Amino acid sequence: MYKNILVPIAFDDTKDVKGHKGIEIAQALAADGARVTLLHVVEQIPGYAVSYLPADYTAQVRKALESELQDLAAEVPGGTGLVVEGHSGRTILDWAEANDVDLIVVASHQPGMQDLLLGSTAAKVVRHAHCAVHVIR
Repeated sequence: MYKNILVPIAFDDTKDVKGHKGIEIAQALAADGARVTLLHVVEQIPGYAVSYLPADYTAQVRKALESELQDLAAEVPGGTGLVVEGHSGRTILDWAEANDVDLIVVASHQPGMQDLLLGSTAAKVVRHAHCAVHVIR
């Protein structure tokens, strides 16, 4: 059983069904009194695109994401929600190491051509994590 679990949550068009599955798996693998952190990483919007967005767009999006994560975390014993900025794979790994995470429950998707060339977030986490990783397919 794990005491400090990280569940990266990727909000997408499918309402993050795998993220909810990740929460279920985290709860099943959690020891009594375990801490479960739901983490969403906001990637930086390219400079050429940011000028087309309303001035307060990023603040509004962040506030909505934080609210959604807090709602999800409220249903999880020992759960907290956190929104951070950075590159998804690297930020998940850095946060996990800095916070002594002993399990990462990460969702994966069917790899496409872009993943073969660049690598997916889940693949990066699996290759470089310093703790156990449970991948949801």
